[in-house]
Amino acid sequence: MTDTLDKAAVVAHLNKILELEMAGVVRYTHYAFMIYGYNRIPIVSWMQSQAEESLRHAREAGELITHLGEHPSLAIGPLLETHKHDIGDILRESLEHEREALETYKSLLELVKDKSVLLEEYARRMISEEEMHQGEVDKMLRKPGEVAAFTGGFV
Repeated sequence: MTDTLDKAAVVAHLNKILELEMAGVVRYTHYAFMIYGYNRIPIVSWMQSQAEESLRHAREAGELITHLGEHPSLAIGPLLETHKHDIGDILRESLEHEREALETYKSLLELVKDKSVLLEEYARRMISEEEMHQGEVDKMLRKPGEVAAFTGGFV
């Protein structure tokens, strides 16, 4: 690779990712508790799978931090609670959280591009996963029969 990796900045980004993903674990677990109505079972199942995915993402970020010889954060990112528990409100909150995570992964990619294949591939893979996830939430927010994107596309 051509340039020297700014390890402190990379670890700071990875710690932010770790914190955001841990917040996702808490957020999606809480959302699963708050789902009511006819479609509860599949939506709760989806929320629980999102919590598990967030935990996998947090673990991966933590492993990369220790790979770099540094200490993973014990903090948890911001936990937005609007006290609105309609599924649409929950999904919109989720979309905001996912947008922040996506921007953090994109920022990490810019920081490591052409400096670390490992970190560059990690960032690209996570960006792809976050974009796919945002697309799924976008589809869930559309009214049945609507084809146009809810959010107008990816961030």
